[in-house]
Amino acid sequence: MRLVGAEISVLSLLMMSLHGAAALTHSLKYFLTASSGVPNFPEFVIVGLLDEVEISHYDSDTRRLEPRQDWMIRVTEDDPQFWKRNTELAMDAQQDFKGHIEIAKQRFNQTGGVHIYQNMYGCEWDDETNEVKGYDQDGYDGEDFISFDLQTEQYIAAKQQAVRIKQKWDHNRALKAQNKNYLTHVFPEWLKKFLNYGRSSLMRTERPSVSLLQKTPSSPVSCHATGFYPDRAALFWRKDGEELHEDVDLGEILPNHDGTFQMRVDLKLSSVPAEDWRRYDCVFQLSGVDEDIVTKLDKTRTNTGRSETRSGEGEKPAGSTSTSTFIIIIIIAVVVLVVIIAAVVGFKVHRKRNANII
Repeated sequence: MRLVGAEISVLSLLMMSLHGAAALTHSLKYFLTASSGVPNFPEFVIVGLLDEVEISHYDSDTRRLEPRQDWMIRVTEDDPQFWKRNTELAMDAQQDFKGHIEIAKQRFNQTGGVHIYQNMYGCEWDDETNEVKGYDQDGYDGEDFISFDLQTEQYIAAKQQAVRIKQKWDHNRALKAQNKNYLTHVFPEWLKKFLNYGRSSLMRTERPSVSLLQKTPSSPVSCHATGFYPDRAALFWRKDGEELHEDVDLGEILPNHDGTFQMRVDLKLSSVPAEDWRRYDCVFQLSGVDEDIVTKLDKTRTNTGRSETRSGEGEKPAGSTSTSTFIIIIIIAVVVLVVIIAAVVGFKVHRKRNANII
């Protein structure tokens, strides 16, 4: 049975995703997942994402499609039966997907064990060019299975076991036309509507705090930005105003517990004289914000300052106490300790002598 038939296509309208900032590509995605043999996990789950933010959820345990953002409740202003109607569609999809995973197991000659069949259905919309891209991709047990190519309007079988399905769907002109219409017209319209509901939340911008961190004087200097939103951001090192592509290591954008994001980019400076550090700076750019955050790397900031903790690692800013200073502190502490011990011993001897006199 077709994984994205009329019911699932309409259901997918409930889920769309966008990336929050002006003049960006926004996205609406729905992940439909059927599982077999997974303990303590629903047999069927639907998650809707708008710009990577979860907006709706359904599972076979609750048997209800529910909003995941307060502003998604507003959809009933235009469509009072939205959640009820689409809950019924989700329940229909649950039955369909139960059959899909059993068919897949037969195609792969499988009986027991853990198996997962997933469909990702959605679109992207560029709010500047108005360009729309749609996608409909199926996976089985963590690998590509079959997908729909909008350009050729043909299905692509990623596995031999999907060839017969491809041939069947390719000959179904009504199915392909319907799928294309949903991906390129219906979905984008719902995406824009959902985006309008959550604009104040999804389209906000939050600037980060930026720190220069360094484990040891010989370690790379890490430029760390945290607390920014959305996740459409760039972080890079420059030398004399020119972006560097060598001796740099850019990390992934990671989520923070409060819904904001963090990222880092390391710069290797082992072969750079300390007096040349002032020629370098770290630049953070956030989509939707014109002003960059520029952090200069200066010799005077090297190994001076307090230590900080980032991502579970104890790190010192490029400006932490040097090893030699630390050794001096230890020596002073030892000397002070020796003086204290000598004073205590002298005091005891003095008391003993006084006691003998008495």
